[in-house]
Amino acid sequence: MKPYDLEKLPLNRQEILKAARPSPKNPFIQRGFALGVSFSLLFATWILLSGKFDAFHLSLGIVSSFAVTWISRDILFPSGDVASLVRSAWGMACYAPWLLGQIVQSNIHVLRIAFARNPKELIHPHIISFHTRLKGEIPLVTFANSITLTPGTITIQITAGNEVRIHALDFTTGDLAALRRMESRVARAFGEDI
Repeated sequence: MKPYDLEKLPLNRQEILKAARPSPKNPFIQRGFALGVSFSLLFATWILLSGKFDAFHLSLGIVSSFAVTWISRDILFPSGDVASLVRSAWGMACYAPWLLGQIVQSNIHVLRIAFARNPKELIHPHIISFHTRLKGEIPLVTFANSITLTPGTITIQITAGNEVRIHALDFTTGDLAALRRMESRVARAFGEDI
């Protein structure tokens, strides 16, 4: 679609095109909404855990929820974008069962190695260098922690160039295809294109 020069269009067309454009997001409204959601979550947790509904305890809950919301305003919603956090939370909720399945499979594999007649023949420790295409810090840390949570592998280091060094127990646990699948699952959970 070719861009229009708004200055050359008749007045009524200019008004139509300006009205059709989405209004830019106001950062103050976004930040206020994020603070409101944080306060609501904290106050709801206060009410749930305290179980007291008299004016004194509710006012304590309001004051403490407001104080914690203000002190930690950049922790829950660092960018002020609530929608991206909801998308990431949904993605992680879908990713967690898959990761749990991988952890169970790896546990069974490591268990077979441990109870083999001669486990020394099956164990081949080695270090893998794996370049990940993940861009964000949170997806990268999630990927590294997922590797460490999977028995038989430990993330040793993440370099500035997104190179992940992994210690693997044997050649099966250090499978590059499995690492690529895990990487793509993490990217999908956080909405990254790789």
